[in-house]
Amino acid sequence: MKFELPALPYAADALAPIIGKQTIEFHWGKHLKTYVDNLNNLIPGTKFENVDLETIVKESDGAIFNNAGQVLNHTLYFLSLSPNGGGEPKGKLAEAINEKWGSFENFQKEFVAAGVTLFGSGWAWLAKDTNGKLEITKEPNAGNPLTKGLTPLFTFDVWEHAYYLDYQNRRADHLADLWKIVDWNVVEERY
Repeated sequence: MKFELPALPYAADALAPIIGKQTIEFHWGKHLKTYVDNLNNLIPGTKFENVDLETIVKESDGAIFNNAGQVLNHTLYFLSLSPNGGGEPKGKLAEAINEKWGSFENFQKEFVAAGVTLFGSGWAWLAKDTNGKLEITKEPNAGNPLTKGLTPLFTFDVWEHAYYLDYQNRRADHLADLWKIVDWNVVEERY
């Protein structure tokens, strides 16, 4: 199976000023493209040659895992954002957030804290278990909640290339601003 760079559902400058055009061009157009190309070069002749991306993430290790994880993570990240995003989730996802954290604001604080306190590079995730119960996880490097038996719903990328051009070393400020562009309709569909 050959993997492809996913198309963005918005223009490269549509998320500015939170994620500027240059960041999108480098992050999506170069970083993610490199992970896709690397994965396509690594899987021929392996047991992962003709399986879906989620299976590769769950069952691989080493370079294949790192590149597959980054393809999946970045795809979920970019497709969970929208220039028309923001606000709060509705429906069952909102109910599950309120049940777990008491309020959307409490959830946001804990989610940002996960991203800020992750040492080095990685991802802050909202995921659900098989019963639909929500969890916040923080995963280093190419980590994904799939490896823990959870279903990823959305993520904030805390690798420096995700925010450095727009926010320099102000990771917390970037994470606080990302709420303005989360596409809750997409996240709710995953839930």
